[in-house]
Amino acid sequence: MAVGVIGNAASLILYAVPILTFWRVIKKKSTEEFSCVPYILALMNCLLYTWYGLPVVSNGWENFLVVTINGFGILLEFSFIFIYFWFTSAQGKASFPNLYISLHFYSGFDFFQFTILNVPLKMVALQLLGSPILVDPLFQLNALVTVFCCVGMISTFVLHTHHLRKLFVGSIGLVASVAMYASPLVAMRQVIKTKSVEYMPFYLSFFSFSASSLWLAYGLLTHDLFLASPNLVGSPVGLLQIVLYCIYRNKEQQHQVVKKEEEDVKEPLPNWDLENKKNNNNA
Repeated sequence: MAVGVIGNAASLILYAVPILTFWRVIKKKSTEEFSCVPYILALMNCLLYTWYGLPVVSNGWENFLVVTINGFGILLEFSFIFIYFWFTSAQGKASFPNLYISLHFYSGFDFFQFTILNVPLKMVALQLLGSPILVDPLFQLNALVTVFCCVGMISTFVLHTHHLRKLFVGSIGLVASVAMYASPLVAMRQVIKTKSVEYMPFYLSFFSFSASSLWLAYGLLTHDLFLASPNLVGSPVGLLQIVLYCIYRNKEQQHQVVKKEEEDVKEPLPNWDLENKKNNNNA
C-alpha cells in the first residue's frame, strides 16, 4: 500500500508537469514544435486504467489507488489536449474538415473498389494508410475514444466474470501503456536530431522514470501483471530520457554560447571618424 501511495504521488506530479509546457503555449499562443501524441496516448491510458480499477472490472475496490490517480489524469489530459487544439496553427485548424471529408472519400472509394472492382484488400489498406488523416491528432483522439467506448461495452455486456473482464481490459490497457511510455521516443529522436532538449523537459523525464519504477514495484508486490508489465518498458525509456537530457543539455549550452559570440562578432562596429566629426561640430 505504501508503495502504491508513493507511486500515486509521483504519477500526480508526472501528470501535472506539462502544466508548465502548456502555460508556455498559452503565453505564446502557439503549440510550436510540441506534439499532441503523448497526451492523447496518456488520456487513453488513464481512461482504460480507471475503468480497470472500478468494481465493474476489478473485485470491489482492490485497485482504488489506480482509480484515483488515473481519474485525476483524465481531467488533466483532457485540459492539455483542449489547449493544444485551441492554440494549434490556423492551417491545422483549417485542415480538420478537409481531412474528415478525405477519410470518407477514401473509405467510400476503397469500398467501391473492393466490392465492385474486386481489388485486393491489401491495396485498399495501403491506400488508406497513405491518407494524411492518420497522422492528424483530432482523428487519433476520436479513434482512441472510440476504442475505449468499445472496450467498455464489451467488458460490461459481453464478458460476465471479473476474471475475464480484468483479462480483457488489462490486455488493452497493457498495449495503451506501452504505447504511452514509448511515445517519448518521438521527442528523443528530435533531441538527437536538433541537439536541443528544449522540447523534452527534464522534470517530465524524471517523474516519468520515478512513477514507472514505483508502479513496477507495486505491480510486482500485488502480483498484478497488467500493472507491472507496461512499467518494464516505462522505466528504461524514462531513464534513457534522463541520460539524453544530461548529454545534450551541455551541448545546447555550448551552442548558445557560440551563437552569442557569433552575434557579437557580426554586430557593426561604431564609426569613430563620424563620432569625432560630430564632437568637433558640437564644440
